[in-house]
Amino acid sequence: MSQHPAPRYFDRLTPPHVTTLVLIAGTGAIPMNIFLASLPEMAKYYDQPYSIMQFTLTGYLALTGLLQLFIGPISDRVGRRPVMLVTLVLFILVSLGAALSTSFEVFMIFRCLQAVIVSGFVISRAAVRDVVAREKAASMLGYVAMGMALAPMMAPPLGGFLADAFGWQSNFYALAIIALFTLCVVFFDQGETNLTKSESFTEQFKSYPNLVKSRRFWGYALTTAFAVGTFFAYLGGAPYVGATYYDLSASQVGLYLAITPMGYMLGSGISGRFSTRIGLYKMMLIGANLTLFIMSLTLVTAWMGVEHPLGFFIFTFAIGLGNGFVLPAANAGMLDVKPELAGSAAGLGGSLMTFGGAALSALSGFLLTETSGAYPLIYCILGSSLLCLLAALYTIGVEKKVRAQT
Repeated sequence: MSQHPAPRYFDRLTPPHVTTLVLIAGTGAIPMNIFLASLPEMAKYYDQPYSIMQFTLTGYLALTGLLQLFIGPISDRVGRRPVMLVTLVLFILVSLGAALSTSFEVFMIFRCLQAVIVSGFVISRAAVRDVVAREKAASMLGYVAMGMALAPMMAPPLGGFLADAFGWQSNFYALAIIALFTLCVVFFDQGETNLTKSESFTEQFKSYPNLVKSRRFWGYALTTAFAVGTFFAYLGGAPYVGATYYDLSASQVGLYLAITPMGYMLGSGISGRFSTRIGLYKMMLIGANLTLFIMSLTLVTAWMGVEHPLGFFIFTFAIGLGNGFVLPAANAGMLDVKPELAGSAAGLGGSLMTFGGAALSALSGFLLTETSGAYPLIYCILGSSLLCLLAALYTIGVEKKVRAQT
């Protein structure tokens, strides 16, 4: 770790500043939900049912899961900086293509290709692990996640207001502008952090069996997957719930969707401040239990027949809060399984996370009907949060056995 000089702003000979990592990760997060409040409008524009239009999220997530399998090893081979620069250029081009598309099929092609920006998640996590050790990584990832939470918190209301004022296409023009700004910052500030590049791509892809055989890796990967699954299930169904059951406009849905990232920002901030003191294990358990308990209260309000949107949306604060506790700790543990394969671990773990998220997002969207109420969405969120808790308990048990043996 001492091989890396201290970060200096806009010095390509030093590691990127933490704010640059926040920007990279945030740019990767915005495309996921900026247009969600506009989904009903987009469905009308392309004359598609909501269940089909919802694949703009699930299809995107599925491709991000696939791409992470390759982005991690590629960044281990050629470096973090070139991968980030190339993907930002590609993202700008496909965002403009999505905005200009007049047919649903062409739009979906460009929308799915936007998944290249997932490199922001992989690179930001791998770069942190390149320069700091396990416990410090959890703290730094917490700060990165806290700043990154601003992106999905601001994106839904921004997207909703843009859609109401200029049409849903403005969301994709905005994405291109944001990515262009990020490209400029990355070019001048992101120095290379991977100082031990592998000799060949074959060597990198051969590393996956070593990770797959590790029970520790699977424990951390499943913990992150089910934690994020609560959020993806929510994203898959919340716009429909808001528009159908609460009769909210796109901008109103966007404002309510911002409640969850607010919780994520708070939880990530607490993680950045206290994870070194509290420890990875307790952080995971606290986060999983918080989400499970507080989201259970949504069933109470549903049974009571509460009709105000806050009767549902206010409790989604817990989804973000729990993720803010769980993800920095679980990601730090996952990347520490084999530090020399940080990029591959970030890619494979992220792939498992997004594939699971895509499945839960599709499930919640599929189960919701005009007569079902919000119950299918609530059950999907609670089920994923329970599995997150069980995965965290399993991981802690495995870690304790490994450390006892050594």
